[in-house]
Order: sequence, then structure tokens, then C-alpha cells
Amino acid sequence: MTENATVPDTTYTETLSPTARTTLRRNRVRAQLDRSELVDVLTAARLCHLGVIVKGAPLVVPTAFAYDLDGPDQEGTLYLHGSVAATTLGVVGEVCVTVTVLDGLVLARSAFHHSMNYRSAVVRGTPRVVEDEEERAVALDLIVNKLVPGRTEVVRANTRKELAATRVVAVPLYEASVKARTGGPVDDDVDVVAGGVWAGVLPISEHLGAAVPAPDLDRAGADAGPHVSGVIV
Repeated sequence: MTENATVPDTTYTETLSPTARTTLRRNRVRAQLDRSELVDVLTAARLCHLGVIVKGAPLVVPTAFAYDLDGPDQEGTLYLHGSVAATTLGVVGEVCVTVTVLDGLVLARSAFHHSMNYRSAVVRGTPRVVEDEEERAVALDLIVNKLVPGRTEVVRANTRKELAATRVVAVPLYEASVKARTGGPVDDDVDVVAGGVWAGVLPISEHLGAAVPAPDLDRAGADAGPHVSGVIV
């Protein structure tokens, strides 16, 4: 990571793909060029995949994330966190972060034309280690509250030891692309005329199940609160 990376001035634009390498070459019709589409994907997803080069080989790991459109980086900031010993957060150089939301399975009349409805974003850039204590605190709260909104209001604050063991990195949201597919199957006319095979879309949506309390929870003294979705089992 580049700890002393220069933070560029925040200059917002309405369009995506500001660079050649984030401009879609294939299936351009699926490119989403409005920056609001990037926000939609980042808001809907809870998990991203961080891609880095470690000792000359690619490594991709899933991780929690958060974003701040008013962050100090160009076009806003994408925050990632992990252990200070984590290999993926200690490399020097550019990274690639991908975020995908799966909306449906597209079943066609032939195996070849099966597909998925999705929204996906790719963010590329050189990360910086967040050293400022105030920004670190904001970033960590954003990451926790993205998973469960309002959670940081009820849990204890991080200790100095915990903060010392945690690395927070920031990636500018400037260099990003978004791709999406919607609609039903695109079958060959001959297969449509032949009939006999069901075709359509199986929608997929994420939902939280009933909350399951920890075995050592003091039920009399710990209220789940409105931020915990579902019913206590």
C-alpha cells in the first residue's frame, strides 16, 4: 500500500468509465454509464471481492466494504478493512475490487442461451492506508453499519488494541465501470417455434432470516433492538 499517497481533489462527474481500461469492450449494451448505477450496486451488495497481486500471482478474496461519496478521494471513497497481518491489505500497487448483485436466473430453451440477471461494478485504483484517526473511525463505523444499519450505536467502541490490529484502506471511486443484465431469455427463433421447453426468469433476492441469539446471551438484559431484522428464536 502507498501510505503517503496523494489524495486528489474530489471532482464529481455524472458518468462512469473515465479511463480506457474501465470502458467496456464486450456487450457494451449492458454498460451502465451513470454514476448513480454504481451507487446502486454498492448500496445493494454486502460483499465485495478484492483482487491483488501477491508475489507475482493473482489473489482474490471476499471481504466486507463500505463507501462514502463524500470521502476524501476522487469521486468518493471505497473502504476496506482487515488485519494488519493480512497479505491482501499489505501489498504495494494497484488493486481491483468487484461487487456483484445477482437478481435472477435466466432459463432459456437451449443450454447455450442460459444467463443471469445481475448488476456488477469494477473499481480499480491505487489504495492508501487510512492513517487519520477520525477518518479511520468513520470508515470502520460505515463498514459495520453497512452490514447491519445502526449497529455501532449499541455496541461498545473499539479499543486501542483492536484499532492497532486493524488496517483500513481506501480506494478512489473514480475509475469504475458498471455492467448489468435485465429481462428474459434471448432464444433462437427455431427454439421458440419448436416449443415444449419452459423459458423465463427465476428472480433472486437477498433477505435476512429470523435472528438467532448467541448461546451465552443474557436474554433479560440484552434487547435485540430495531436494527436487528427478524424475530428472536
